[in-house]
Amino acid sequence: MWSKHPKSLPYLFLSEMWERFGYYLMIGIFTLYLKDTEAGFGMTEKQSADLYGTFIALVFLTPFIGGLIADRYLGYSKSIILGGLFMAAGYMLMGIRSLPMLYLAMFLVIVGNGFFKPNISTLLGSFYAEDKYKTLKDEGYNVFYMGINIGAFICNFFGAALYNILGWNWAFFAAGVGMIIGVIVFVLGTKHYGIHTSAKGVKEGDMPLSRIVLLILLPSLIFGLIGWFLKGVESSSNANSSVFGSDSTDAFIFACIPVVLFYASLYFRARAEEKRPIGALLTIFAVVIMFWAVFKLNGSALNTWANNYTDRTLSGTTADMMANIKLSSEITYSKDSLFAVDSQFRPIKEDGKKIKTYDYPSYFQNVSNQELPQEGEKVQVWSTNLSQSINPFWVIILTPLVVAFFSFLKLRNREPSTPTKIAFGLLVSALSVLVMVAAVKAGNNGQEKVSVWWLVANYGVITIGELFLSPMGLSLVSKLSPVSITSLMMGGWFLATSIGNKLSGVLASMWDTYNDKASFFWVNFFLLLGATALMFVLIRRLNLVMREKGIS
Repeated sequence: MWSKHPKSLPYLFLSEMWERFGYYLMIGIFTLYLKDTEAGFGMTEKQSADLYGTFIALVFLTPFIGGLIADRYLGYSKSIILGGLFMAAGYMLMGIRSLPMLYLAMFLVIVGNGFFKPNISTLLGSFYAEDKYKTLKDEGYNVFYMGINIGAFICNFFGAALYNILGWNWAFFAAGVGMIIGVIVFVLGTKHYGIHTSAKGVKEGDMPLSRIVLLILLPSLIFGLIGWFLKGVESSSNANSSVFGSDSTDAFIFACIPVVLFYASLYFRARAEEKRPIGALLTIFAVVIMFWAVFKLNGSALNTWANNYTDRTLSGTTADMMANIKLSSEITYSKDSLFAVDSQFRPIKEDGKKIKTYDYPSYFQNVSNQELPQEGEKVQVWSTNLSQSINPFWVIILTPLVVAFFSFLKLRNREPSTPTKIAFGLLVSALSVLVMVAAVKAGNNGQEKVSVWWLVANYGVITIGELFLSPMGLSLVSKLSPVSITSLMMGGWFLATSIGNKLSGVLASMWDTYNDKASFFWVNFFLLLGATALMFVLIRRLNLVMREKGIS
């Protein structure tokens, strides 16, 4: 497999694999840690979802400036190494139970990802710009995408074992170690990178960094502060009177305005031959926001579904094996755990105010009377964060099949264009939400726990959509971007991801407002269906731009 690809691919593959090991280990336990009433911060579903959404949004917003600095000044190697070290430090600090330390850790991860994420993807694309590798670009990105998901798959097993044995802080520390390994692997491949890591410098017509700070970053900060302090109309459903649901959401949306306007200006200031490719990319950026809004529910609403609504009990040999490798925990049934619960399934005292905590107190709330254990009986349940490995498992399994499918079509000159693949990716992703609608019906709207196979099926379908869309999007950016702003346009892809991530947090924070959980998923379905319809309308125009550039 490696022989026909650039020699740098294995090193970039493994570097990103270990980076994803750290990131997804952290993401898999992040909201669980925030909601833990004893060893975490005791946040509600809304609070944890809002912080999660803001965090992952900012993680994917900083590639805008990280890509710009790498393009013009630092080059790709220095940026990737610096970003990796920042993230490693952030992960290791995250387990310290202190809100100021948590925010510092999040800041380091946000800044670090800005330097790491867009530049390693852009560096990979630069090798496939060479004539002998051009036809392998989509395949190369698919291989790269499969590799990084190996890290995302195995990390949750380490995370579960470590927090079951030693606590949250050791799980976060392991995420940092994984990131450091990724940096080391990247450095080992230096001899294969050649001139591809060099900064391109400031080209004629490029906006100076001082103007970017003055016209984009400073206004973004000011707009963010305005959003934070601006108040909407107070109502019974919007007690804090924020405009879009929370102060952090308001700040993020307002802060994005100058950045979005900057990307729009790239189109209007571009040379005639660059206008259509840039316009095509900006259109795709806008459409895929809805995909990320739904896809990123994996770390929030779907994590809650795994924790509260999925049957996680183990028995027999499986229970013994999982217990031996510390991927499960033992909980004791008590009638006390069937008190009235709050919106997070947490038991509350009879006065309705003071939370009464137990080990996994919520687990038995929606277990049918026939299946409830005896008083004092111990039950083994697998760790919630293991559900986060389902999606990367499907990526690893399905990537070779998707690559083979498109190779088969290519041999017959019937391979769809990249925009067409993205459109079908959106459609398939929309269909995946219907699996969760069915899961809600199967569990009688959360009154009974359902099989984990519903989650497996949901992730299986949306992974097909992801493989049609995400690696194709990365490939398309590197194909269509003008050479002088390739990394900057890669930052635009991550800006779209960022906005989608924040929207995901907004959606997840509304989980408790839906008495009928099927309605929550129907909203997600129609959001994706709308994006799908728009993409299919635009396909003909986007394919024309591709043909003009001589690519497919």
